[in-house]
Amino acid sequence: MKITDLLKVEGIKVGATATNQMDAIDQLVALQDASGNIKDPAAYKQGILAREAEFSTAVGDGIAISHAKVAAVKKPGLAAMTVPGGVDWNAPDGAPADLMFMIAAPDGEANTHLEMLANLSAMLMHADFANALRAAKTPEAFLKVIDDAEAAREQEQASKAAAAAKAADAGNWPKILAITACPTGIAHTYMAAENLEKKAAEMGFTLKAETQGSAGAKNVLTAEEIAHAEGIIIAADKNVDRARFAGKQVYSTNVSAGINDPERLINIILNHEAPVQEGTVVEATAAETESIGAQIYKHLMNGVSHMLPFVIGGGILTALAFLFDMGAAGTGAYGSSTMVAAFFKKIGEEAFGMMLPILAGYIAMSIADRPGLAPGVVGGLMAKSGINLAFLATAPDFDSSVCVSGGFLAALAAGFLAGYITNYIKKLCDNLPDALEGIKPILLYPVLGTLAIGAVMYVLNPIFGMLNTAMNNFLNGMGTTNAVLLGAVVGGMMSIDFGGPFNKASYVFCTGLLASGTEMGQVAMAACMAGGMVPPLVIALSTTFFKNKWSKADRDAGLVNYIMGLSFISEGAIPFAAADPAHVIPTCVIGSAISGALSAMFGCTSPAPHGGAWVLPVIGNPLMWLVAIIAGSVVGAVILSFWKKPVEE
Repeated sequence: MKITDLLKVEGIKVGATATNQMDAIDQLVALQDASGNIKDPAAYKQGILAREAEFSTAVGDGIAISHAKVAAVKKPGLAAMTVPGGVDWNAPDGAPADLMFMIAAPDGEANTHLEMLANLSAMLMHADFANALRAAKTPEAFLKVIDDAEAAREQEQASKAAAAAKAADAGNWPKILAITACPTGIAHTYMAAENLEKKAAEMGFTLKAETQGSAGAKNVLTAEEIAHAEGIIIAADKNVDRARFAGKQVYSTNVSAGINDPERLINIILNHEAPVQEGTVVEATAAETESIGAQIYKHLMNGVSHMLPFVIGGGILTALAFLFDMGAAGTGAYGSSTMVAAFFKKIGEEAFGMMLPILAGYIAMSIADRPGLAPGVVGGLMAKSGINLAFLATAPDFDSSVCVSGGFLAALAAGFLAGYITNYIKKLCDNLPDALEGIKPILLYPVLGTLAIGAVMYVLNPIFGMLNTAMNNFLNGMGTTNAVLLGAVVGGMMSIDFGGPFNKASYVFCTGLLASGTEMGQVAMAACMAGGMVPPLVIALSTTFFKNKWSKADRDAGLVNYIMGLSFISEGAIPFAAADPAHVIPTCVIGSAISGALSAMFGCTSPAPHGGAWVLPVIGNPLMWLVAIIAGSVVGAVILSFWKKPVEE
């Protein structure tokens, strides 16, 4: 698909003026509407703002490419605008954006907008192309610049592919390889690849870049290319599997360095200054190295993101078991007294039971790449079982009563320890003969890593078991006042960043308590879910009942937040918080803290870790749980609405 298949004259404005980023976004949305690409401008704009809240779509050099893939789009389309004066778009280089694109893709459309972004991003890396677009005096001239550039690029890509095939046949392989990737796999991924390849060509040799974008890996590096390459540059802001590069120079840095400093990265490989993959991969230079806290958070989030599907899937299925077994409520068999209920509960318990080993496994994998996965999973399983040296002493009968699970804390420790231990083992194995290179990843790393973490957990499990028991006893022994305080804290944290680190920390803490099987775990989970439902409901209520404080577009978009709030999707408040963080975030925190505190005070419980209002039948004290949510939402909406200034349409 060509860019000009999706960009029409009606969707282009040249020489425009805009007062700020929001004004420019409104104009681009209007161009999409005029082109007939969208059916609900307000909902589409909300999708655009939600994307901007995740990361700025400005890519530097005065260019911004905003995009949304939402149900409000009728057909794939593109809008473009030049603003000679430029507007601040939070660009990484601080430059104002004066060349803007906006992409619309229907929800469910197979990566149409990603293909457009890839092509646009690569072409815009050429300053003459971007400057020609800026110089266009009419929409027709703007389109012609793109047509000519696309035609030239097609010929260039065809020539490049033919040359690569010919070079491979002649045994002339790319001198340096690269992998580029960013968290969203969109613009920066392709820009880094384009700049690295372009700079290498200027230096007189071939570089091949594999792009790991949202549409999947493109231009994938082959085993032959890796074998013949001098080294590999990894310019990525997410974890990339490096196992296939064993024995090669591998230099890892962030994706921005691939865009802004390709020559330095290439020279690091040419000068043999990069570490060899057999050992621990060195993460760039001091200027680019992440802080210890950032590294720990990244490793933790890698474990949490892989754990959540097991938590949510298993938790919801377990909740359904209770729903189908209401007749046995209050009995010891509640949740499994019938065949149907037991069917759901057993599946749910198996899925939920994988929470700790998956968490530990993927934390370890984030630290030590693939060799860390097996030791991490085994460490997590041992954390879950609580197996220890006292258990071994009861051989051959083995008394499992001496095993006390260390729970969530033990799994966290197991994940980090397994990762760092595996890295140390990899470093020790660097000194082994080259003849053993092939057996390291398939024999030495998993055997030694699993043995080491197993031995460590035998010793540490009793300590974490005591900590876990003490914490659970403390929580279960909480009086009403302390429980209310806990509810306020976990509820309020859900609104600090709407799905960010604070939100995730609160949610993961509560799911860990829920997994412990204690009543206080269910109390904390109910308070956490109540707090997370409040932010979208605060926005929805404020935009509905205080119309003079919001623009018409905001009022229309606010209606969607009723559904998002009821569904426990805190992210519905992000676009509004991004536009006015000083007012929206504090009021949502207050509302969420009130709901969490009231939920705990009323003794509400939730055996389900997700689902919002849709799991109401299994909520303990459901009526008062709803009262808690409504109270926090109303208080937050009132504070926000009186705090904000009226909006002039």
